[in-house]
Amino acid sequence: MGTPEIAGCLLLDKKPGITSFEALGRVKQAFATGKVGHTGTLDKFASGLLLVLVGRAVKLASWFSGSDKQYEGTIGFGVETDTLDPEGAVVAYGEIPSREALEAALPQFRGAILQAPPAYSAIHVQGSRASQLARSGTPVVPPKRSVSVYALELLCYEAPYGSGCSRAYIRVHCSKGTYIRALARDIALAVGSRAHLVSLRRTRIGGLPVAEAVDPGDAADPAQVLRESLRPIDQSILAALGLPCLVVPPEAAQQMIQGKPLAPILTHAVSAATPILPAAVRGPVGVFSTDGGLVGIITRTAEEQWSYGYVYARP
Repeated sequence: MGTPEIAGCLLLDKKPGITSFEALGRVKQAFATGKVGHTGTLDKFASGLLLVLVGRAVKLASWFSGSDKQYEGTIGFGVETDTLDPEGAVVAYGEIPSREALEAALPQFRGAILQAPPAYSAIHVQGSRASQLARSGTPVVPPKRSVSVYALELLCYEAPYGSGCSRAYIRVHCSKGTYIRALARDIALAVGSRAHLVSLRRTRIGGLPVAEAVDPGDAADPAQVLRESLRPIDQSILAALGLPCLVVPPEAAQQMIQGKPLAPILTHAVSAATPILPAAVRGPVGVFSTDGGLVGIITRTAEEQWSYGYVYARP
């Protein structure tokens, strides 16, 4: 028999100054595999939680990447850069807003909002990444899209700070696809100023906090720390990401692994007194066997039809 495949997820605390790609490179070296991916990038200047998938768990990325996220950041008012972060070139200056004006403007950025992503971002515009077009000198105006800001708090405000600038420390809870750099830009424009994001730290993905993440940088054997920190894809992980879970008997799990029709399998599971999901549940559902780990992801549509998303346990 061969060596069992390494698979699972890793909560990684990325340091500022390295790209998410570079952080993944260290994970690839630790596990000696190219099957490594993340479920949402962090800018080079930012720090905090990266949810990394290893081995066949990489194929679960699309179900993991839709989770809400929480951040703490620092907005520097008075100066806007082309990248909207500390690494860009200055493109505009603005007046320093009062704390009262800033607090009065924040409510319009809570809830469902339309946001234009930064020109320097990974989104695609006309078939190319916006950041690639921007660096080549091509004017980029990404279209606005709907995102949700569930909470936006002003933690502290220092004005002025340094050479005529002010800083606002904020905490944000938002949906997938929200750019905090763009939020800083738009808040500044709303108070008649210009700004960029000085610092950013992602503190949570779904129910997974950065406090549970590992930073192996100062360890004597960083690779060993990473290997020891790999988590299996269990019910607690899926629940933390907002995915409901269903547990089925081993025979039902085996039928799913074989790709047999789901409706009769689930009907039998119910008759076997296995807890079943409420009828209101739609979308992806994690299926686990009573005698082991994750079987796969299935989905129920509005038409009450079940379909396979991905069979994780299939060899």
